[in-house]
Amino acid sequence: MTYGIDFHPAAERELEKLSTKDREKVVTGIEALSHNPRPPKSEKMSALDAYRLRIGDYRVIYSIEDQILVILVVKVAKRKDAYRDLPAIRKRLNA
Repeated sequence: MTYGIDFHPAAERELEKLSTKDREKVVTGIEALSHNPRPPKSEKMSALDAYRLRIGDYRVIYSIEDQILVILVVKVAKRKDAYRDLPAIRKRLNA
């Protein structure tokens, strides 16, 4: 069972801003989610109905839609910036 991967437009822009090396690393980690959306390194976030995944210095925040087999990536950021604006992340999740 393989999940599709969708990006919120803001997450796509965040990904494009990364250096080529970092972007490749993050994209590889995100692509691996299509085969296992809940890898051992991912954690369920208590403040949101979402998961977070550490990929090097970056965090990927995403939701899993098991009914339709889709992963929605809502935020890609360095750890220090990943959790700064939780209301904006909630808004992305509900869009």
